[in-house]
Amino acid sequence: MEKTSKFVNKVYDQFGWVPNPNEELNEGVTMGLARNKLIYGKRFCPCFMVIGETKEEQKAADNRICPCKPAIEKEIPEDGLCHCGIFCTPEYAAAQAQHDEIEEVVHAHSQGLTKEQAETLLQQEQLDGDELEALIEARELGMVHFTLVDTREFMEFQMGHIVGTDTLVPTSQFYAKVEELAGKKSEQIIVYCHSGSRSFQVQHAMKGMGFEKVGNLRPGIIGYAGETQRG
Repeated sequence: MEKTSKFVNKVYDQFGWVPNPNEELNEGVTMGLARNKLIYGKRFCPCFMVIGETKEEQKAADNRICPCKPAIEKEIPEDGLCHCGIFCTPEYAAAQAQHDEIEEVVHAHSQGLTKEQAETLLQQEQLDGDELEALIEARELGMVHFTLVDTREFMEFQMGHIVGTDTLVPTSQFYAKVEELAGKKSEQIIVYCHSGSRSFQVQHAMKGMGFEKVGNLRPGIIGYAGETQRG
């Protein structure tokens, strides 16, 4: 493990990469590399099965050896991290650390997002119930602004809707009702329905109509634990 940790640090320095903010992930991958070094004599990528029983067969199978060619040439330049996640660009690591901090806040139900965290969270295209609840609180505090749209039918809305919903755009009347939001094409909008399916379709339809910032409550109202009301 000590030798493999030194190897990993050398790779960081050589390529200008940085560790993943998730320390447990880094430790697990490092352990996998050390294990493969002990078993096979090479630090094969621990996220893939090593093919071949002999060294000749393993070489012929083109098993990934860390740092692997796909990570260097494609994964890290395009995605910001390798398949295993241990090697990241500084930009990806910074963004992921910020994302992890926001996730910890909203999923601990402590709410209390900062303005910057709320603004970052609002940019996500798919939101879960805790995230929307945190954003509604942030909006009440004046930190962010968005329009919350229920895309279900009127009867469903009457039976119960999220407190803070601004307008109803039933899917059955979508093209007629969405015109009411025409003046908000450059503003942030969040849509929801019962399970996230109809609103997902509405999200993409709105983007096709020129709405620039549309988020969706992916689990729908059934996955929302915040305050709802009837009528």
